[in-house]
Amino acid sequence: MAATTIEGINFNLTEEHLAVQQAAREFAQTELLPTAIERDTHSKFPAEQVKKMGELGFLGMMVSPEYGGGGMDTISYVLAMEEISKVDASASVIMSVNNSLVCWGLEKYGSEEQKQKYLTKLATGEVIGSFCLSEPEAGSDATSQKTTAIDKGDHYLLNGTKNWITNGNSSSISLVIAQTNVELKHKGINCLIVEKGWDGFAVGKKEDKMGIRSSDTHSLMFTDVKVPKENRIGEDGFGFKFAMTTLNGGRIGIAAQALGIAAGAYELSVKYSKERKAFGMRIAEHQAIQFKLAEMATKIEAARLLVYKAARLKDEDKDYIQAAAMAKLFASEVAMWATTEAVQIHGGYGYVKEYHVERLMRDAKITQIYEGTSEIQKLVIAREILK
Repeated sequence: MAATTIEGINFNLTEEHLAVQQAAREFAQTELLPTAIERDTHSKFPAEQVKKMGELGFLGMMVSPEYGGGGMDTISYVLAMEEISKVDASASVIMSVNNSLVCWGLEKYGSEEQKQKYLTKLATGEVIGSFCLSEPEAGSDATSQKTTAIDKGDHYLLNGTKNWITNGNSSSISLVIAQTNVELKHKGINCLIVEKGWDGFAVGKKEDKMGIRSSDTHSLMFTDVKVPKENRIGEDGFGFKFAMTTLNGGRIGIAAQALGIAAGAYELSVKYSKERKAFGMRIAEHQAIQFKLAEMATKIEAARLLVYKAARLKDEDKDYIQAAAMAKLFASEVAMWATTEAVQIHGGYGYVKEYHVERLMRDAKITQIYEGTSEIQKLVIAREILK
């Protein structure tokens, strides 16, 4: 890749970066693509593929080797996310949650005991995790937590319901955000590590979704679940800051997912336009199609640069809040637009499952909603601009 610099940030990819990108591309094409349509149709969780993702190191990419991770940078992570998302966004969201929301938060803020007990298993893919913030009445308004964690001395008593939880049924370890002190509002919120199988922990129904259908999304219910004090992450009242800081990084992962969905639809469209003929010539020779492809390529490249910028700022330990929000906002909108254009380019074939683009279009929509809606990203960007 040619050198590109924005505000002193260099986007040259190293040999290691290219190797990660190639490994992710090969995994997506050989392991995910053959069963993607079937799993989407039947909402089937990719258990075998997720196991292989763990073996290949895709579930703990940024975790220190000390805890079983790959010790890679954020650029490597977004490169892998893009390649896997080109083929199967259901697999990439499983990967994103485990890397960005669970492993990163645990390594950054967890105690050494928590890292040894939980992070080592999560980073290697021995188990996967879930991040439990959203509730029936608290999605974008994360301060309004109805789930409670009452301090009982040596443990917390956890009660409440969490909605829209990715990896809800397949995760063994859940990071649960709950209110301990209502009077302190968001400063009274904690994050607790909860193990599947504990008394009072129940998995609710699986959501029947429009897109990312082979990832499992469930409600999780907690009824008088006893959570040991040593399973609280950080000091008392740190939970809301933990959630917001973790989500800032998570947005880079979802931006990379959106980028991959858009790029996957674009690549399929280029290929199809060179094969399909209309009015005696390949449709790629029609200016109407050429203009669509040109605009797709340009917007996708712009999204890619925003994603790389956010990732590089994170790697350089600089403030990446605004960059991450911009990357997610723009990449998700490009994903929705580009996949719709891909369906149009494919014509009637784009409307059937066999050609994949209709699935990519359905998958794209969620990138404008989860880990902060597009509207929330605009609020974040505006807040950063007006500081």
